[in-house]
Amino acid sequence: MLFAGASGVRFNKFTKNIKNITILSFISTAIAAFIYGLIFYLFSLLFKFNVNIWICILLGCIIAPTDPIAATGILSKLGMSKNLTTIMESESLFNDGMGVILFAFVKSIVTNIGTNIGIVLIKEILGAIVVAFLICFILILLLKKSHKPATHVLISILAVSSSYVICSLFGFSGCIASVLCGMIFSYYRNKNQNFFYLADSKNIYESFWKLVDNILNSVLFVLIGMMLFKLDISFNLLFIFISAIIASLFSRFCGVSISLSLPKIKNAPDGYNLVEYSSLMTWTALKGGLSLALVLSTQSVLANNEYTILFSAVYLTIAFTVIFQGLTTKRVYHYIEKHKAIRIRRDSEEKCVL
Repeated sequence: MLFAGASGVRFNKFTKNIKNITILSFISTAIAAFIYGLIFYLFSLLFKFNVNIWICILLGCIIAPTDPIAATGILSKLGMSKNLTTIMESESLFNDGMGVILFAFVKSIVTNIGTNIGIVLIKEILGAIVVAFLICFILILLLKKSHKPATHVLISILAVSSSYVICSLFGFSGCIASVLCGMIFSYYRNKNQNFFYLADSKNIYESFWKLVDNILNSVLFVLIGMMLFKLDISFNLLFIFISAIIASLFSRFCGVSISLSLPKIKNAPDGYNLVEYSSLMTWTALKGGLSLALVLSTQSVLANNEYTILFSAVYLTIAFTVIFQGLTTKRVYHYIEKHKAIRIRRDSEEKCVL
């Protein structure tokens, strides 16, 4: 699914917004994860959840990454500018890798296994980049030799699957490698459009990956729905829900706002101000499969009550973002657009008066 999503990245818009995408994917995700942990810890003291600060930060690392599958599916129906859509889709693709890295680091602290964050970052990110480029370089040579679209599809499957397996063996980020493979293949296909048009006039390659994306996306959300039966229904669930949602929204808003205030990132894109852009990026930040997979992996290392709290918080956040935020994103987007238009008109009138 990551490969399929990355295959649709628009490179002219991606390179134009590379600075914003990079900061949102890495710095904003890290800030949001730690702010989430602090907020949830305060709620845990208030509601007596009996979890320590590092467990809460671990939960923040699980919740912070946005879901590229949900984001792509919803953003495509909003009528946003291609510039803004590219930023959101690309961020959601890359911040998965950052989320996994932060999760591995904090998990090592929770389980008393010391890990150097610098080494983790270098190993996970650089290792994934090297593997993705080497695999794609070799397989694109095969792609050049073939004029059969079915072979192109098989080569792309081999690229993403082999990259992920190799990254898993060496402890690199398979998520980042999968995204890079999708972008490299997409770039090469765009650069050689005439060749691929003649070889694949019926567009079988893109149709295949769209079909795979839709099928796996449907299966993913069915599985998420089935996980409802694992929830521990109790009165505490309401307090966990309130804590998780407030922490998720506030930490995301702070992460975007702080990262946007960094030097050399002077303005939000498309004429938004800081509040408008941060609000939009907060409400469109849906959670999904990665967060669920990460929290399920903690069952063997956490105490039963700790795991129950983390699983409940993650599942309820996913449900809230996908159902409530997902269904209201269009309305929120149009409200922010209306607010932006009124603000721009008012500023123009004030300048005319002056």
